Amino acid sequence: METKNNGSIEHQNVPEAHRGLHDFLYQSDQEHSAKEVNTTPGLESIGTEVLPLENWRSHSANTKVAGVYAVLDTVGCTQYVGYSRNILLALNAHVARNGSESCAFVQVQTFKYPKRDEMEKLRDEWLSALDSIPPGNGEASEQWAGTVGEAVRTAMSTEERNAYEEKKLKLRKAMADTTLLNEPQNKDTGVENGDWSSTIDEQNQKTIS
Repeated sequence: METKNNGSIEHQNVPEAHRGLHDFLYQSDQEHSAKEVNTTPGLESIGTEVLPLENWRSHSANTKVAGVYAVLDTVGCTQYVGYSRNILLALNAHVARNGSESCAFVQVQTFKYPKRDEMEKLRDEWLSALDSIPPGNGEASEQWAGTVGEAVRTAMSTEERNAYEEKKLKLRKAMADTTLLNEPQNKDTGVENGDWSSTIDEQNQKTIS
């Protein structure tokens, strides 16, 4: 990675369209600290080595590895710094969207027991060590961060997808999203003139019980 800068980055530039998915995947510290993520011997890394991306992908085939990672182009310039509970899935999406020239090398620090706040902190430290913000974390964030969301949705099981859609729908109802009135599945549900109070009260009652 490039030389140091005194700037600090507190939050990842996740496109607004993917914020719900991002929060769903990292919704609690308990979820991400209680479960061990399987790793293959030899994949554990402390983030000090830059490797050819294709070599890393080949070695980690069909293995779920969590951690912070940086993607570099053919001349060694950092294009994106992110974190994921499935780095291989994220890298596959980056290569598919941005090509092998922009995704030539990778630097990885693995987390056996991944927690969102710890991975975000390390990601921000890596970003602060650069001379400038990588394109994927700045003006081209949709081209990079957005691809991760798309890849994750594709890889979701039916149960995970249903849980995500249910969570998203409840959030939209709680925010009184009036566009829901135009969706067929939400007609004749007791919602009148944009008044979601009965629906919200019902959800609160379910939560209490």
